[in-house]
Amino acid sequence: MACLRHYLESQGKRGLLTKEPLGWKNIENFLKNGPLYKGEQQGCFSVNSMREFAILPDEAYAVVTENRALLERLLAMNIQTEKTKMAPSAIAEMVLSYFSGLCIERNLKSGKSSSTRKIKSFMTALRNL
Repeated sequence: MACLRHYLESQGKRGLLTKEPLGWKNIENFLKNGPLYKGEQQGCFSVNSMREFAILPDEAYAVVTENRALLERLLAMNIQTEKTKMAPSAIAEMVLSYFSGLCIERNLKSGKSSSTRKIKSFMTALRNL
């Protein structure tokens, strides 16, 4: 639990979704730099922990879901500044699901260039919502 808490606290300190001005640039930066790309450490410890909820303490579930709710609110705040046609909260849910998928794919070690291409395409689609 201590490792998970430390990881989430250190991720929050990175400020990927709080940098001014808020908007698409923060979201793109979050998608590109949120998952780790350091040697054997691939993806997101929090997302990877989700598949282990059955064997982790209930507290792990609470900590991860609380953090995901915070991320969703921060994403919605960034999206709201972009005056989208679709509700910012709905787009934020899609972005968070996409982020989770990116983190899982990092376990495949498919390469950063592949992720960058996918993120660019995803951002193009988001800007039209």
